[in-house]
Amino acid sequence: MSKSVLKILATTALAGLIAAPAMAQTLGLGRPALPEEIAAWDVAVEPDGTGLPVGSGDVFTGEDLWVENCASCHGDFGEGAGAYPVIAGGEDTLTNRRPVKTVGSYWPYLSTVFDYVHRSMPFGNAQILSADDTYAIVAYILYSNAIVEDDFTLSNENFTDVVMPNAEGFYVDDRVETEFPIFVHDVCMSDCTAPVHITRRATDLQSTPEGAVTVFAPDRPSGVMDGAGAPEGGEGAAAPAEAPVEEAAAEPAMPALDPELVAAGEGLWRQCRSCHQIGEGARNGTGPLLTDVVGRHAGGVEGFRYSNPMTQAGEEGLIWTPETLDAFLADPRGYMRGTRMSFRGLRDEADRQAMIAYLQSQSQ
Repeated sequence: MSKSVLKILATTALAGLIAAPAMAQTLGLGRPALPEEIAAWDVAVEPDGTGLPVGSGDVFTGEDLWVENCASCHGDFGEGAGAYPVIAGGEDTLTNRRPVKTVGSYWPYLSTVFDYVHRSMPFGNAQILSADDTYAIVAYILYSNAIVEDDFTLSNENFTDVVMPNAEGFYVDDRVETEFPIFVHDVCMSDCTAPVHITRRATDLQSTPEGAVTVFAPDRPSGVMDGAGAPEGGEGAAAPAEAPVEEAAAEPAMPALDPELVAAGEGLWRQCRSCHQIGEGARNGTGPLLTDVVGRHAGGVEGFRYSNPMTQAGEEGLIWTPETLDAFLADPRGYMRGTRMSFRGLRDEADRQAMIAYLQSQSQ
């Protein structure tokens, strides 16, 4: 080995010996974090309420905060906007091929909602919400999912009293104990099962009878058969008895609707379509379908889970006439205390008349 190489190695080793003590020392940069700084980042909330800040917020305050901070991404009523997720609805869909996983249908703990909103929302401007703001928004989310009523106030004192609908829907992952042992034994590679022997074939059993077969045709008149039966209208067919004809009672004619009013109502309908469907093929969504709503009993759509006040109103005989719809649309919560409909209402009478005209036009 040359002297020059030895000199390089010796210099490198000496530099390493000199640098080693320096790496073990502090660099003298920064300072210890203050207790206030640590508290600002220590915002985690656990399912048992550990970490909750002191505060409170009600549903109505939460609605205003929701519109200001959340609706642009998640919709006015939690129905989702664009690619952003749905927050409300989705009840009884977790076993569907395409489940709707929302706070109400899927999330097991309310602490997850509070922690996520307080830590990460609103998107792009996280942690601007105070503790009271977060309590209010979470209260509104609970109301939108029909978990609480509209007069509910959420606070650190009653937080753990709220039980989420899917709280019992999760279980501990026990696949290591239940499934893993199935796949760790020696795998059979040959002669794993007893051989199969064919004893008889369908042709040997004569399982298919010979001759004409009577074919059942449920959409044909009674007594008409194929094969040996008499053909429809042929000889031997009994003439149908003539049924007495009764004149149907004439239904009262619906007053003609103003096309311009209907068109104006269709424009206003965009405020409703995030929750309701109407017309041919309409189905229940966050709200019930509204086809044929004019003249229908309140709470009368089969299969939709109404609020208790709406169900009771229907049982007491409330019918959605143009007059009752006008009163309801003006102030839904004032007209029916406890309704889950979070829509604020149409304050302008002309708007209400246009909306009712559009609803009338969608009667089948």
